[in-house]
Amino acid sequence: MDVPFSEGSSSSSINNHKHDVFISFRGEDTRRNFVDHLNKTLQHANISTFLDEEKIDTGKVLKPELVNAIKSSRASIIVLSKNYASSSWCLDELVLILKQPNQIVIPIFYHVEPIHVRKQESTFGDAIAEHTRQMKAEKDADERTQSAQRIKGWIDALKQVANLKGEDVRGWHFWKFLSVLSYKHKLNLLLHSNFRYETVFIKKIVDDLNYRLHVPSRSALPEPIGMKDSINFVTSWLKKEPSDRGDVLTIFGMRGIGKTSLAQYVHGLHCYEFVTSSFIKDIDRRCDDKLYGLRDIAAELYGCISKGSSTQDYDVSKYTSKIENIVANEKVFLVLDDINTLDQLNALLGRKGFYQGSKIIITTRNTWLTESCDLFKTEVKPTHEKHKLEGLDDTAALELFCSHAFKSKDPKKGYGEMSEKFVNYCRGHRLTLEVLGMSLYNRQDVAYWEDRIEGLGKDPVENELRKSFDSLPSDNDKELFKHIACFFVGTDRVYTETILKACKIRANSGITDLMDNCLLSVGWNNELVMHQLLQEMGRHIVRQESPDKAWKRSRLWCHEESFKVLKEKKGTRKVLGLSLDIRRLEINEPLETEALRKMDELKLLQLNCVQMNGSYENFPKQLRWLCMHVFPLDYIPSNLPMKYLVALDMSYSNITSFGVSYCDSQPQKRQRQLTGSCSKDKKLLGSLKILNLSFCDMLCSVVGFEDFPALERLMLNKCGSLLKICESIEKCDKLVHIDLSHCDKLKKFPETIAMSSKVKMVRNHPILKKYARKKKSNYSASQTQIRA
Repeated sequence: MDVPFSEGSSSSSINNHKHDVFISFRGEDTRRNFVDHLNKTLQHANISTFLDEEKIDTGKVLKPELVNAIKSSRASIIVLSKNYASSSWCLDELVLILKQPNQIVIPIFYHVEPIHVRKQESTFGDAIAEHTRQMKAEKDADERTQSAQRIKGWIDALKQVANLKGEDVRGWHFWKFLSVLSYKHKLNLLLHSNFRYETVFIKKIVDDLNYRLHVPSRSALPEPIGMKDSINFVTSWLKKEPSDRGDVLTIFGMRGIGKTSLAQYVHGLHCYEFVTSSFIKDIDRRCDDKLYGLRDIAAELYGCISKGSSTQDYDVSKYTSKIENIVANEKVFLVLDDINTLDQLNALLGRKGFYQGSKIIITTRNTWLTESCDLFKTEVKPTHEKHKLEGLDDTAALELFCSHAFKSKDPKKGYGEMSEKFVNYCRGHRLTLEVLGMSLYNRQDVAYWEDRIEGLGKDPVENELRKSFDSLPSDNDKELFKHIACFFVGTDRVYTETILKACKIRANSGITDLMDNCLLSVGWNNELVMHQLLQEMGRHIVRQESPDKAWKRSRLWCHEESFKVLKEKKGTRKVLGLSLDIRRLEINEPLETEALRKMDELKLLQLNCVQMNGSYENFPKQLRWLCMHVFPLDYIPSNLPMKYLVALDMSYSNITSFGVSYCDSQPQKRQRQLTGSCSKDKKLLGSLKILNLSFCDMLCSVVGFEDFPALERLMLNKCGSLLKICESIEKCDKLVHIDLSHCDKLKKFPETIAMSSKVKMVRNHPILKKYARKKKSNYSASQTQIRA
């Protein structure tokens, strides 16, 4: 399933820190060059910064926001330029920074000598002399005494910072600069005299800081139970003398055995030893759930290793070419988790080979895949090793089980023998041990445990995962689990909650319950993550509702079965959700809208690339979610039932306009049909909260927002012909998210919405960037008035 939208994520804070780095600098020296470049490089490395844009001495006391920023930062970079000491605020910042406990401090001697800083010579001596002159000219005795103490603190701070280990731009001479470059870049430098070595200097600072910032999180990584030998093996492989063509390690084993846990832990432990690293998780599942999954994964990998490049391509091969060029010229550490096909490997690794010292880990269930990919068909192959991950031994299995069942290493008194029976039943299978243990947590009832033991079957995976589902406390959670397993794995959590709430499912609390029972998790980008075994189990439960007659089941997600049910017009009111993507089948045959007439209770419908003949009034009246990618018409039929619709996704379609005149030659008539056929007070789109028209190349306008006042999210990404967003969008009081990325022809947008503080704009558009600058300017002006 395609993810309709995803909220952006920012750099997470650790403990109570609001910023990763505070940058102290003298604006007139470095704001427009070195500091600006440094700040952008830090942000591209996902390191949050605080940068005072004003940097003007407007008083004798530091601004409160500067004091708070320094105290709430994990690290400070002090750019000591020639006029740094002439600013009393810079010197006050320096004193306060050096007083912060456990803060990382990196001084940069920007074209100044450290000895001049230490002994207050040259421009630093001149600045201190000027501060002293002003102090002596002070007529008030108390003020003069305070100024003298302040200057003494500055001098002590300058001595202290000069003795710290720092980076010297002036002293970072040519040969040291050359030593960090590849042969290709050295040659480029010799051929191009205008090569800016400050770029590499800044990159070195950022890489060092990135490593130091993550050292605490590395040491706090919980080691997966029972994997010490495997961790040592992979670590030894990483430390082994690298080959000149890259090293590949394949970790293989059955589903749920712990391959991902091992790879994720090792990556977290060692990724900061590499300038470029990336961990791509659940590749096979993501490719299976989403038509363009492999393309999106390739784009994600390219974005990681290219330091946040924002280029967009539709073709997987273009990303493959870009990835090839990077890994062939840079030392990288890549982990590709859950590879299951050669297409996946070929798209993500290419065939050009790796730069010397690169390390690549692949986790898979198929050991033959790695050496069958294109990379190993070249003359210069990377070195390759394999590591099979087996089940846990009895001791480790018992510890893992107890960690979930009792939150301790050992069984609770009186439960030892029963715990061993459960462990023996699981036969060292990590996922089953975790899910079974969690399902027994807080079930401190011997009779209950004995009853569960008696019910154990022969298959530890399938049966015990089913028991975990059966133990869910409410029917709501069970229905939610089945909905997610069939339709919403990999989809944004807020998007899913919005849709299922309209289906009378308590999704918010239900998702929390599923997470507490280890049946679901939420990824870094707020997407719903479910282990493949759990997803298969959930779908198996639905399939058992009617093993031989798909039309009698509550949910249809298998494209072949969905097509057959619609083709034969066998749909019934028992069907709550149906998904069909005709591109997954080798069929190019239209279907009749009549096939949907009997599905009175259908609330979730996805018909991608499906040609429908007949009247759209045959569509179910209870729809809450309608997804129709590559919709063939250039308008949305006015007789399409949308009264209860909360999410409409028509991405990649031929729609030319949406709103007042989106039907045919009689727009006024169509508008009356759209807004007035139910009642005077109830608009047909009155329930719509999410509208996704992304990648609609023919879309020219979106108007008539008064017809959907409940709208919360509007996605118009890559609508290359979009010219107009109607000012009626200002009537959407609940709007919180708009994506206008790459709408290059859009020249006008309602300022009220763009300037709204509650609306999150994806600001990849010149108009929105202009409003963002204006908004920032207004904020600065208001703060100046407050201070005055």
